[in-house]
Amino acid sequence: MADVPITLRVWRQPHGDGAAGRFEPFSILTDPDRDSVLDLVERTWAEQDRTLVFRHACHHASCGTCALLVDGRERLPCVTPVHDVWDGHSPLTLEPLRNTEIVADLAIDPRTTMTRISGLPLPYVRTVEAAVRAASGVRDDGDVGAAERFEDCLECLACVSACPVASGDPEYLGPAVLAAADRAVEEPRTHDPMRILDLVDTDHGVWQCRSIWACSAVCPSAVDPAARIMDLRRRVWSRTLRRGSRA
Repeated sequence: MADVPITLRVWRQPHGDGAAGRFEPFSILTDPDRDSVLDLVERTWAEQDRTLVFRHACHHASCGTCALLVDGRERLPCVTPVHDVWDGHSPLTLEPLRNTEIVADLAIDPRTTMTRISGLPLPYVRTVEAAVRAASGVRDDGDVGAAERFEDCLECLACVSACPVASGDPEYLGPAVLAAADRAVEEPRTHDPMRILDLVDTDHGVWQCRSIWACSAVCPSAVDPAARIMDLRRRVWSRTLRRGSRA
């Protein structure tokens, strides 16, 4: 398809506490069959406004850095084709993720969630998925290097943005942290899983989740954080029952 005009409605918010934001339109050309949404953002910055603030890094859905709202839905713009989200004539609206602090324009500050995740001893490699290994035809004979699976979560915070509970409770650990906690408990090498269960067994932890599953609906890596939270709840509840039976 030849290049056609498209209007981007981009959220602009200057750096600084309490700064007011607004939408600013940009008209550029796009080939919807070839361009990604991130291509449009980069072209807008390069050709029209070098003050536009946004994040990007890998360009292939490995880092999660560029996540934002595209017409109100959390997406990775680097792997979101324009033809998947644009109707050919309406403006395309781009906003920063919700439930996060805005640095400026489309860039958010992930430190709150990242600080919480950093308190968990996360493994880089999973070794507990025997079914996955068997399905891949790899023998489980101790050669862990034969089928190592690296962690899937990109820490893009799309799940945090989509979570309605996080909108009303800034102390809520959130789906990214709770999903990470479940993975850490599931892979309990070199740490005490009971300490992690203590961290999440609070009013701002697993019990604050309302089981809406919005987080899993937008996850670009199929981590399924909502299912992870439900699993973590079962672990916490089972521990409570065991403690009660010993009382």
